[in-house]
Amino acid sequence: MEKKLAAFDPNALGDTAGGLYGLPFTVEEAQVVVVPVPWEVTVSYRGGTALGPEAIREASLQVDLYEPDIPEAWRMGLAMEEEDEKIAEESRQLRTQAADYIGWLEAGQPAGKAGNFATVPQQVTARGKALVEWLKAKTGSYLDAGKGVVVLGGDHSTPLGYMHALAERHEEFGILQIDAHCDLRPAYEGFEYSHASIMYNALKLPQVKKLVQVGIRDLCQQEAELVEHSGGRVVMFHNRFLSNEKFAKKSWKKVCGKIIAQLPPKVYLSFDIDGLDPKLCPGTGTPVPGGLEFEEALYLIRTIVESGRTIIGCDLNEVAPGDTEWNAIVGARLLFQMAHWMGVSQGRIQAHISEK
Repeated sequence: MEKKLAAFDPNALGDTAGGLYGLPFTVEEAQVVVVPVPWEVTVSYRGGTALGPEAIREASLQVDLYEPDIPEAWRMGLAMEEEDEKIAEESRQLRTQAADYIGWLEAGQPAGKAGNFATVPQQVTARGKALVEWLKAKTGSYLDAGKGVVVLGGDHSTPLGYMHALAERHEEFGILQIDAHCDLRPAYEGFEYSHASIMYNALKLPQVKKLVQVGIRDLCQQEAELVEHSGGRVVMFHNRFLSNEKFAKKSWKKVCGKIIAQLPPKVYLSFDIDGLDPKLCPGTGTPVPGGLEFEEALYLIRTIVESGRTIIGCDLNEVAPGDTEWNAIVGARLLFQMAHWMGVSQGRIQAHISEK
């Protein structure tokens, strides 16, 4: 490995023959592995997020490897698995059925077509459960090998199996969810493993002691009531609150302090790209006005690490290529930062941590 590191030039052009970001690491050699999950069966508006992992892989070659706060970040060892084509193909097939079923629901469920759709929710739920078990086993094997893991979706339903794997290896942890949506709907549109139900399902894990949501700006009354009656287990930093703090000239540093104070020592970071301002992710499936700026999100992540908390795992979801390469360009840069700051928190690479 030392010979390979010595031969690699981080200043050279991204090598298409190399791995993610043009890095020289195989999955076996890497300290942190990105697991792509090209799955978007239950998306309820615009599709395309299943194409996100491959688009990010291609865009990653345009990312320079120097990060001022982690000067030798590239040395940590980051690699991405090849996509599982069986997962991608199954997603394509089930997506067609689910889209037809959703259209039937939106049309008022015409009785003449009821027979065509009676078993769709059960089929999709069964395959969603199988995906959870597949990802639980895959990420669990990497964790047991001492590697860090990032799950790259796909829609936001994809990382649930990874959360299950972490729950078997940690007595308790909190989830920091950066998102435009709460994702607290039970079995949304009849699909138990819906992208809109990921956090509802995560809360079924007793090891998840806290769910802290940041950037939320689109939710239903049922979700608001779940948060209200959670006894403090779910804490929402609605985008309206973040805006009001800004309008009152409160610093982002102080706001981040309030957010981080709600987190336990171990944190799982779940990042839906639509948590950012939609100008940064116009191709995502359900964009909502408002959201975080790119550097605001990175500052929050860095400050979590500076606080001494450990990011035990993370995911990035809902990056859809859209009409331009912009979505993947932003996604690739966000993935680079998330993976390496997780690595810093786990002691895999050193950073210049600022003094408080």
